Amino acid sequence: MSENKHDQKNAGPRRGGMGFGGGMGPVEKAKDFKGTVGKLLHYIGAYKIGIVVVMIFAALSTVFTIWGPKILSKAITELFDGIMRKYQGTGNIHFDKIGETLLFMLGLYLVASIFSWVQGWMMSTLTQRITYRMRKEISEKINRMPMNYFESRTTGDVLSRITNDVDTLGQSLNQSITQLITSVFSIVGITIMMLTISPIMTGITVIILPISALLIMIVVKQSQKYFKTQQEFLGKINGQVEETIGGHNLVRLFNQEEKSLEEFKKQNDILFDSAWKSQFLSGLLQPIMNFVGNLGYVSVAIAGGVLAFNGTISVGDIQAFIQYVRNFTQPIAQLAQVSNLLQSMVASAERVFEFLEEEEEEQFAQNPIKLETVKGDVDFEHVHFGYTPEKTVINDFNSHVDAGQMVAIVGPTGAGKTTMVKLLERFYDVNNGEIKIDGHNIQDFNRQDLRKNIGMVLQDTWLFKGTIMDNLRYGNLDASDEEVYAAAKAAHIHHFIETQPGGYQMELNEETSNISQGQKQLLTIARAILANKPILILDEATSSVDTRTESMIQQAMENLMKGRTSFVIAHRLSTIKDADKILVMDKGDIVEQGNHEELLEKGGFYAGLYNSQFEEVVA
Repeated sequence: MSENKHDQKNAGPRRGGMGFGGGMGPVEKAKDFKGTVGKLLHYIGAYKIGIVVVMIFAALSTVFTIWGPKILSKAITELFDGIMRKYQGTGNIHFDKIGETLLFMLGLYLVASIFSWVQGWMMSTLTQRITYRMRKEISEKINRMPMNYFESRTTGDVLSRITNDVDTLGQSLNQSITQLITSVFSIVGITIMMLTISPIMTGITVIILPISALLIMIVVKQSQKYFKTQQEFLGKINGQVEETIGGHNLVRLFNQEEKSLEEFKKQNDILFDSAWKSQFLSGLLQPIMNFVGNLGYVSVAIAGGVLAFNGTISVGDIQAFIQYVRNFTQPIAQLAQVSNLLQSMVASAERVFEFLEEEEEEQFAQNPIKLETVKGDVDFEHVHFGYTPEKTVINDFNSHVDAGQMVAIVGPTGAGKTTMVKLLERFYDVNNGEIKIDGHNIQDFNRQDLRKNIGMVLQDTWLFKGTIMDNLRYGNLDASDEEVYAAAKAAHIHHFIETQPGGYQMELNEETSNISQGQKQLLTIARAILANKPILILDEATSSVDTRTESMIQQAMENLMKGRTSFVIAHRLSTIKDADKILVMDKGDIVEQGNHEELLEKGGFYAGLYNSQFEEVVA
């Protein structure tokens, strides 16, 4: 069974008492943290003014918020002193003074909220602009990437960089910068404020923190290994379920239900055990932090009571100090969370930058050739090619194709047939030799100018979400409705389209179950007919249709290929008997070439292939 990897979200900080903690789940780490951070800072350098403004607003918001308890302490002290004066009969409570203090504190918090709102709005705007720019650059990059990049990686990996990695980067960037600023300013500011109130109580608070940190580290170390096992087997179970559901027909056909359930149970038991232990240990964190925190509060309260009794500090200062102690643990917990956010952000940024820094194929020639009209003469001159330097696939390939000829390329699997047409379209460039169109080396064309003269129908059909009309017009956006209808009729798909709900305006999507694979292939053939290119490549274009439909398509193809240079890759040799030239390939070489009758008379490699297929049909 395959194993799917799922993106994991970091657990939020566990807060309480005087302890601190962060996400306990495993966090993906970058291979080059420092180097990627440098690239990221350089990348967001264009937005440095906005980021500096965000930092200033975040800092001011934090400073005003920290100032609040100190102001409140004055009001409480005034209230306490007033009560004592009234009790002793020496005076009254100065409510006007208390009111002024509270109004000032209210204004302070209001300004802090405004600063916080502005920095949040600005940071969200900046991160969205950064991620928008990243997606735009990735999208543009895709069109400049060489074909071997996509053939050596899964589609999911590329999609993950565009979606998951950019999203993770944006969200982490949005949270981490402001949270880092506010946390650091909060820790420094609160420490200063506590020291101004009482260095002794500040010392008690600081002593308690390492005890909390030590206990948390012990719990996290034990739980981390269970979290990793949990995530690993969660991925395995998801992969197995996906495979079982996707291939449920085969599972039932081969009576493998019990085996599938047994394997699921085995992995589910391990997942249950690791998840239970990880969640149990994670659950211990809160009680431990509360216990240590309560010890701290008791110590602070006792020390504060003694100091107040001695007249060293006021009652309001004790209240302010306890509030600062409560607030002190929160930014420490946030810093632990920020470290996880930064790890995820940098890991995602590293994957995005890896993609953006991938080698691109050259799009433009130095002195590009532009032909007003392409006739379609094609020459392969001593072509050598290998996907890797140590393994050559095409050896000294030579052939001349006249404009308008139909050329069939046949041979066993792995002979190099599809490779030749990829070279013609410059999905890959030859290692040695030349491929020419109308006497010009194709490397002297801009890639777009070259490809706009080549049409292609692949064995694997590709239709995008949209109407049938939009799909058919994909290769010729300016085509009229009448031209679309004519192309559909030539591909023998017009009647089928007319019988569908909405006709040519019917939406195609993954849920379109009333269109068979063969009908989808007919639509791609109609699209190629409508594109009307001077050079045409058909790679097993009729492999998904029945014999009767194939015969109809062959007639349409004959009309389509008249006056065009056509390269037809076929395994069913009966479909290419009328080809002007047949190139027989084996192990990257042309072993024979000629028309059907000539090759049969030779009694060589082609005759052997043809006769073996004929014998299979007779059998």
